[in-house]
Amino acid sequence: METFTHSEKLMGNMFTFSMVTASEAAFKELVAAAVAEVKRIEKILTTYSETSETAQINAQAGIAAVCVSDETFDLIQRSLFLSEITQGAFDITYGGIDKSLWNFDRTMTSLPSPEKALQSVHLVNYKNVILNESEKTVFLKEKGMRLGFGGIGKGFAAEKVKLVLQKAGVTDGIVNASGDLCAWGTQPNGNPWTVGIAHPDLRDAPFSYLSISNRAIATSGTYEKFITINGKRYSHTINPKTGLPVQGIKSVTIIAPNAELADALATPVSVMGIKSGLYLIEQIPEVHAIVIDDQNNLFKTSQIQLK
Repeated sequence: METFTHSEKLMGNMFTFSMVTASEAAFKELVAAAVAEVKRIEKILTTYSETSETAQINAQAGIAAVCVSDETFDLIQRSLFLSEITQGAFDITYGGIDKSLWNFDRTMTSLPSPEKALQSVHLVNYKNVILNESEKTVFLKEKGMRLGFGGIGKGFAAEKVKLVLQKAGVTDGIVNASGDLCAWGTQPNGNPWTVGIAHPDLRDAPFSYLSISNRAIATSGTYEKFITINGKRYSHTINPKTGLPVQGIKSVTIIAPNAELADALATPVSVMGIKSGLYLIEQIPEVHAIVIDDQNNLFKTSQIQLK
């Protein structure tokens, strides 16, 4: 048995599939199944296609409820629960933020005023997503509201691919959705998988390593996308309550039982801040966090063991 790896751009991100299989030919068949599953998920969740379930919900905002698949309904239901426990720091209605304020390219020379920023998030409110469980419908109460799954979609896709591969007989593997990854089983030598934690200043240079099996990791950091104004770096992560970039934190890494949960919790810890964010994570069973602030100080939940 040998480990084979394949990378491909999907959902606008780089996905890497690593599996322990008997041959390269078997691996290629499994990769084809993995890629097909990611493309299936993208068709459901994308906001770039008018036919996706997300686009249909958004188009009917303030007008009518939309019937969706069980898969989409359940994902939205889980997302709203996460919004509750993070007090709105995670919010899938962030799609309603006025994108004209935030392009995060070098042409930005100043931040919008607090008043203008606050106005940009007036449609962001997860409490205005109305679910009907018996009919599997989703209704956005306000016209102009928009769902977006950027904060949970990659982790969701990684978990879905893992299930497809496990059903196909893959007992050992990793699905890495551009930093949101799930690992199961072991390496061919029986050791756990070793995963690098991205350095907050150098995306391709890990600052530490974790040995994991049957766990997931997600990292959210300012190295992904940011602007610099008057010598100060501002993250692309917007606080859904203020409309302004979060400050003080360079990166958040979450270790959790599955990639969807890890992905969804990485951003709200940045929004909530180090003290409140770590306190939240300590309350969730089997979930851990590593946070690096603007001065490269490291903070972590109590049970983390770094190498």
